[in-house]
Amino acid sequence: MNKLRVFVSIAIAVSASGAQAAGDAGAGQTKSATCAGCHMADGNSVNPIWPKLAGQHPGYLEKQIMDFKAGARKDPTMSAMAAPLSEQDALDLAAWFASQKQAPGTADPAQVSLGQRIYRGGNADTGVAACTACHGPTGAGNPAARFPKISGQHAAYVEKALKDFRAGDRANDAGKMMQGVAARMTDKEIAAVAQFVQGLN
Repeated sequence: MNKLRVFVSIAIAVSASGAQAAGDAGAGQTKSATCAGCHMADGNSVNPIWPKLAGQHPGYLEKQIMDFKAGARKDPTMSAMAAPLSEQDALDLAAWFASQKQAPGTADPAQVSLGQRIYRGGNADTGVAACTACHGPTGAGNPAARFPKISGQHAAYVEKALKDFRAGDRANDAGKMMQGVAARMTDKEIAAVAQFVQGLN
């Protein structure tokens, strides 16, 4: 009986910690007018250095917006854009972009082999963890853990993100996991993984 009580208590705690207010996609669409200049109306940015937001997990998007607002993640443009937003604004925007369909990407065939090897198996010699551990075999991510969907993302953006984590310029990852992984990656590995990810659809 005691084991059952413990199990139920843990289940309730996990459920409560995972619960969060829902965003309104319709309201988010209206609020997204200023986002469209960079990310486009449907979240499929055309500039490869700006991330695609379409189809991304809402919890991840909401966290990034609020991290920009709080200064936990820094970018001159995004920090200024996020500054006036409320928590509800972030939830609504996240709901809107999450509801959109991501445009597919293609990978550079010359880099797919190395990129796939690192993505699926890491590099045991240098201690690089496999990307699949958190982002899954198809790059779909893990919404509950707020690990982003990375399949189909622009290679240039992924490469910049990995280099920012490696340099410590980006530090809003849980437990410094991404910083730890990227710190062990070479420029060649980063570029190859970024290309492989771009082609995952």
